[in-house]
Amino acid sequence: MSAPLILGTNSIKDTGYNVANSLRFNSGDNASLNKTFSGAGNQQIMTFSVWIKRSQLANTNEVFSQGSGSGCHLNFQSSGTLELNLRNSVDGGSNRFVITNRLFRDPTAWYHVVLATDTTQSTASNRIKLYINGVQETSFSTADYPSQNGNLLFNEASNMRIGRSVSDNFEYGGYMAEFVFIDGQQLDPTSFGEFDEDSPTIWKPKSLSGLTFGSNGFHLDFENSSDLGNDVSGNNNDFTATSLASTDQTIDSCTNNFCTLNPLHKSTTNVELSEGNLRAYLNQSTGWQHAAGTMAVNSGKWYWEAKATTVSAVDKTSIGVLQFNTSDVDFILNTNTDRSSKGLSGHGAGTGGYSYSQGDIIMCAMDIDNNKIYWGKNGTFFGTLDPANGTGSTTQAVDNDNFCVPVVGGYGGSVWELNFGVPQFSISSGNSDAEGFGNFEYAPPSGFFSLCSKNIAEYG
Repeated sequence: MSAPLILGTNSIKDTGYNVANSLRFNSGDNASLNKTFSGAGNQQIMTFSVWIKRSQLANTNEVFSQGSGSGCHLNFQSSGTLELNLRNSVDGGSNRFVITNRLFRDPTAWYHVVLATDTTQSTASNRIKLYINGVQETSFSTADYPSQNGNLLFNEASNMRIGRSVSDNFEYGGYMAEFVFIDGQQLDPTSFGEFDEDSPTIWKPKSLSGLTFGSNGFHLDFENSSDLGNDVSGNNNDFTATSLASTDQTIDSCTNNFCTLNPLHKSTTNVELSEGNLRAYLNQSTGWQHAAGTMAVNSGKWYWEAKATTVSAVDKTSIGVLQFNTSDVDFILNTNTDRSSKGLSGHGAGTGGYSYSQGDIIMCAMDIDNNKIYWGKNGTFFGTLDPANGTGSTTQAVDNDNFCVPVVGGYGGSVWELNFGVPQFSISSGNSDAEGFGNFEYAPPSGFFSLCSKNIAEYG
């Protein structure tokens, strides 16, 4: 079990150009975007650009694919490598694999992936160029480039599918933002992003104004929740959404990265994460299980919510804070097996007498600057707790000598749904923090902020 990861990419306050939305794919839903092109475009020269935040790491995850049979595709293998299959006409539609040596297994980070093709090039390695976060990938375990002048199965008159293979398998689990296809040009990544002037190791998106897209080109920005496949390039090459809902549009993006649960920091495989790692199913019959968040902080004031989706008489659930470098799940609000005694506990000693039931939304306010943590439910903090004023009776204390990370736990089929500012569950109202970030059921206490990269850059 690895330690919580502090931040993914883009941990800067001001990124210049801001990406408002991403689209969340849950692999268990067989979700995809589909577009059948009436005519073929340029099948030799083209560029794909997409920002990706992975959630599901265990299986093959198809980012996009197109073509008859198994088609061409770009996917993440279960090992973590990035694989291209570049079937084309000259090679008779046979497999042509380009597979990275590097592994892409960071569920906290947004990756920018650019695939630029030009099969007319005489040098084989120039026919396919793969860039990650602005840097060309050159180390491959397999580099079987397509033959010169081959027409790829990409950009033919057939179905292009995002988030699932054309063979109806290998579902993608995670987030995508700014999906762009350029028909007829092999572009480098500077057409889509740039290194930050003040933080030169950080690659960030930039405005796409001025790009020309070609006949089959498109730009999916995911900003229209009622039309998730809307093309804003001007070509009206709209995609049809399958098993995707308006709630799958999120504000977790490559310019403001939000906390989720971490598939690399959970107790066992019996903790099943889904819905962009915002839903935890703790399905072990006995023995506590837990999953921790992706963002750890040792200063500032932070707020999040969690819905106790499944709480039965035969399970236990807990929610709290895990301190970096400790093996214990500290500072938890829990319910005992028979639900007759519930309360705040530290190191397993129940106190407080606070309770929650199935369907309740727990409010968590963590004040690391003053070594306090506050709990509430359904809009009211417990007892006399008042996090905005830093007052009230509380037995809990967080230690700002250590990093702290959110954690949920339980067993016996308990389910938690987390909201770090990007709700996976439906909420009846919308409340942001004082910076305007996040979307919560209840208003964050004054001075408390959502766990996202822009807030951490300012207050963490």
